[in-house]
Amino acid sequence: MRWKAFKYALPLSLYFLAWRSFTHTGFIVWLPVIFAFAVIPLLELLISPDDNNIDAAEEEMARKDRVYDWLLYLVVPLQYAMLYLFLNSMADMHLSMADRVGRIMAMGLLCGVMGINTAHELGHRVNRAEQLLARSLLLTSLYMHFFIEHNRGHHKHVGTPGDPSTARLNESLYLFWFRSITGVYRKAWAIATAEQLKKERRFYRNEMLVYQLIQAAFCVAIGIVWGGTVLFCFLCAALMGILLLETVNYIEHYGLMRRYLGDGRYERAMPEHSWNSSHPIGRLMLFELSRHSDHHYLASRKYQLLRHHDDTPQLPTGYPGSMLLAMLPPLWFAVMNRRIQGIKKALP
Repeated sequence: MRWKAFKYALPLSLYFLAWRSFTHTGFIVWLPVIFAFAVIPLLELLISPDDNNIDAAEEEMARKDRVYDWLLYLVVPLQYAMLYLFLNSMADMHLSMADRVGRIMAMGLLCGVMGINTAHELGHRVNRAEQLLARSLLLTSLYMHFFIEHNRGHHKHVGTPGDPSTARLNESLYLFWFRSITGVYRKAWAIATAEQLKKERRFYRNEMLVYQLIQAAFCVAIGIVWGGTVLFCFLCAALMGILLLETVNYIEHYGLMRRYLGDGRYERAMPEHSWNSSHPIGRLMLFELSRHSDHHYLASRKYQLLRHHDDTPQLPTGYPGSMLLAMLPPLWFAVMNRRIQGIKKALP
């Protein structure tokens, strides 16, 4: 059974491709982007989804196998090693614009696919050391407040008008980016401030304030060591990571709303309130994030244990392909709105 855990080492291949990108010029610089947004979507069009779940005995073995956890922990040193290499590589003033943009996009992929996504998994753990690792990964994308709002806001309000991370029906990805990014930031401040007041802490112990100061200090340190140009390149990469995260949020919950019960209450978040994808390569590359329906049904379930539910809405392809589709709003609406209409017709 243990060897099965090592299939989740596949996402680490992005670090190898990024290393090649940061140490070469020309076509090789773009390998991470080509792999993520050309090779994987094409393969997922050719390979059928895998809806199978592991049985109870395998689940118990996987739950106890620490290899699954150590693969996540390994992301942290690799992420910072690649960030250091990226910053050093961007200090080369002789880089062409194409090479500079390619490296920024490669680092942006690491920020979104490896940094934020792995932080998302570790951030749901109750172990404080794992939560610290989650925060350290979010720092590489300057999105530490995600730890506050996602766990204490999004999972509570998903599929309701009060959740900035739930995309509305007929809302384009680009409008969603603005509404979600600003909304999540405001809600993180509100949550952190409410907790500070409830626990009667002084203002400087506000969790959100602490995160902003850490991120500011991180940026200042980069600017001092590598200069303003490299700092700007890092900010662009971090922004790309944030936009990748918000694009994932967009496709995960687009148009799916929970029924209002009155008195400010909504029905419980169920598997049918998230879009699911069982395409195998996307599942492996994102540590099973694409089995998102089960994640929202039971957020404490570790990634290797997430299950497929037959009655969940299914994306037309894997996450990378769906993200590309979302970037073309008319085509996205044409495909997804038809699926939503089919879901509504199937309801009793």
